[in-house]
Amino acid sequence: MKNSRRSFITAGAGLGLTAATLAVPSVAQAQQTFNWKMTSAYPKGSPFYMSGPGSATDLAQRIKDMSNGRLNIQLFGAGELIPAFEGFDAVRAGTIEMNHANSYFWTGKTFAAQYFTAVPFGLNYQGMNGWLYDGGGLALWNEVYEPFGMIAMPCGNTGVQMTGWFKKEVNTLDDLKGLKMRIPGLAGKVLANLGVDVKVLPGGEIFPALERGVIDAAEFVGPYQDRRLGLYKAAKYYYTTGWHEPATTSELLINKAAWQTLPKDLQNIVTNASAACNVIGEAWCQRANAEAMQDLVTNLGVIAKPLPASIVVALREQTTLALNEASAKDAITKKVHDSYFAFKKQYDAWSGYSEAAYHSTVRSS
Repeated sequence: MKNSRRSFITAGAGLGLTAATLAVPSVAQAQQTFNWKMTSAYPKGSPFYMSGPGSATDLAQRIKDMSNGRLNIQLFGAGELIPAFEGFDAVRAGTIEMNHANSYFWTGKTFAAQYFTAVPFGLNYQGMNGWLYDGGGLALWNEVYEPFGMIAMPCGNTGVQMTGWFKKEVNTLDDLKGLKMRIPGLAGKVLANLGVDVKVLPGGEIFPALERGVIDAAEFVGPYQDRRLGLYKAAKYYYTTGWHEPATTSELLINKAAWQTLPKDLQNIVTNASAACNVIGEAWCQRANAEAMQDLVTNLGVIAKPLPASIVVALREQTTLALNEASAKDAITKKVHDSYFAFKKQYDAWSGYSEAAYHSTVRSS
């Protein structure tokens, strides 16, 4: 009996040692430190994008703090490590692990990327988050990037943007013909179809071009960012509606192979830090834009007004044609398009009872 008891204890001790040995790799992985690089399409110091609440800098710091230093992200502004618009290719190649930008910069790779930043006459901030987080949008985003070996998630939002700055009043469609305007993306294509001479310029070149008359009009972001560039000094007419970007989502783009090396808890930290910045960044924009808009109109002589209804109707028609044309050419774009607009139809009906009703009745009373 004594020998049997001694044998059982010895065997148990051996099993315990084996279990402890097997557990070591998991513990080591949990404590492993990861040092990643993240680039941006925006220069260092750019408000909202690279500095302040919800920015890429804020995101990197939150990930570091939440992971207790286990995931450290070295951030590079546009042009520091790679040119501004080469983040897609660099993440795809694995040269860097992350890029912070907007997905509509990659429409040359896949038109479907447009839908995950902003669609003209599309979803607002609340609707966009509803589609992405709970309406299948995020899964489609990653499906679009699957052939490129990448995943993505929202990490910021400007909310509704402004139509832009114009040296002269715009009253009819004829006023758009031959107008030289800086505006990127799908909105540029739509305006070009209405006779606008579209120019694509980086942010730092907009003011001098507008001031010297190289361009007659320019779109950038919104009151805070536009005031910072000094655009009000070169053009006084500031048109509203934000038809082209009703809610502009920032994208955290991640190399999928690198992502899969992270333990689950670090993946969850990245996901939750990104979601936090999505909310916090948009909140900052609301506060900053409210203050800047009041200053522009009250103190800086800016004339703010909505685009004439006839122009908005024409813009909507051209947008519908452009989106239908693109979705007819490509299966994955059609899949994203159909999901986006099916969700929008349902959301618009609900908004008619909620947000839209509030804005048209309660708020104006």
